[in-house]
Order: sequence, then structure tokens, then C-alpha cells
Amino acid sequence: MSDPDTLVTLPTRSGKTIAVRPATERDEPALAAFFDQVSDEDRRFRFLVAGEHVSHEQLEPLIHADHFRTESFLGLDAAGAVIASGLLACDNALDTAEVAISVRNDCKGQGVGWAMLDFLGQEAARRGVRRVIAIESRDNHAAIELEREKGFTPEPFEGDPTLVVLSKTYR
Repeated sequence: MSDPDTLVTLPTRSGKTIAVRPATERDEPALAAFFDQVSDEDRRFRFLVAGEHVSHEQLEPLIHADHFRTESFLGLDAAGAVIASGLLACDNALDTAEVAISVRNDCKGQGVGWAMLDFLGQEAARRGVRRVIAIESRDNHAAIELEREKGFTPEPFEGDPTLVVLSKTYR
């Protein structure tokens, strides 16, 4: 899915429906506003650095994906507002893909993260990826719990004891 005008509708476990589409350069202001509505802690977990706002440099990979090995997706509510951001980044061999997801504060606990994680896993599998990973701060208990419930297995992150890798095999 690389056409930014194509919307995929995803149900959440709470019954809410979200639309998902690839992000584009024109989404930079909406993404910046979205990350201002994500908690400081969640912003730190996503970018692994503390900051009050997300910079243009941090948004750059989200708005200029190559649409095959990397893809940035937006989760939208019924009004078209960004409520989630998901990134899929595959290695050159298309063997392993890393995922990263953020959910707007007022939409947490509604299954948006679950739906985005399922969607990113399906997108990775569609590209032929064998293994999907998420690199998390060990302090990010909510994400680690969600990923474990979705079948991801934790393993140490070599060289940094503050991080953990969660992985799931898709084929």
C-alpha cells in the first residue's frame, strides 16, 4: 500500500474504526501537531530522545519513505485527524522489519495501537518479510505488554541494557 489516497479501514478491539494511509510530505504539519498531542514519555519512547516537540529532521523519514522498504502510515479518526503514526522499516534483504507506533494520548486504551501493530505486521508479511521487531525502552511497559500479547518475544538488545527487542516471525 503506497498510494496516499488509498484508505484502509481497520476495526479496533474497542469497536472504533480507524482509516490508515501512507504519509506524504504534505502531512508534515499534521504529524508535528500529532506528536504535540503524544505524551512527553511516549515521544521519548518513539524517538529514543527527550524533547518537547518533534523536529523536522525527526519527521523527515516519516514523510519521505521509499514506499517499499520503508513506509510511514497515519491512523485517522472519522474526521480525518491523525490519531496514530506507524513506521515500517525493512532491511535491504527484506528479511527483518522494524516497527514503531505512536498513539495520540486521548485515543490510548481504545485498541488503536493493537490495530496499527496488526496492520504493520500484515504489511511486512505482504512485502515478504520473515521477522518483525520492535525496539523498546525497558521502561515502555505498555508497548512491551501489547507486543507480547500479540505474540512478540523479548530478547536483549546487544550493547544497550536500557533497550529490549521484541520479535515475531511471520513465515
